Amino acid sequence: MSKSVAKEPTVVKPDEQWRQELSPEQYQVLRLKGTERPFTGKYWNEKADGTYVCAACGQELFDSDTKFDSGCGWPSFYDAKPGAITFTDDFTHGMHRIETTCSECGGHLGHIFPDGPEPTGQRFCINSVSIDLKKNK
Repeated sequence: MSKSVAKEPTVVKPDEQWRQELSPEQYQVLRLKGTERPFTGKYWNEKADGTYVCAACGQELFDSDTKFDSGCGWPSFYDAKPGAITFTDDFTHGMHRIETTCSECGGHLGHIFPDGPEPTGQRFCINSVSIDLKKNK
């Protein structure tokens, strides 16, 4: 797993500006820490080559060659771009998970679990609505 030092996001906007710039679903997930239903997001089954970026600020997060089919219904990656993700303990829903957020804007991406493939053994379980794919030309 690429380690990230906890830091304050550098892209800071008032809540009303986020509401204007993001779709209602993006706002719900990225700013309010919601989640999309499994097998409904646009990237859960995507196979194209490219770079996945934060849908809120455009920071590069994942390379497509780290994406894998975990069967969970959300896009899954085994590694992230160095420094792109901030990790935070999440004790909601009566369990302990590790939340992943964009290190630039603080947008909620999903969670990370220790059940992914090698070389990292990690599974970044990410909401499609939180990311955009910049396809290779």
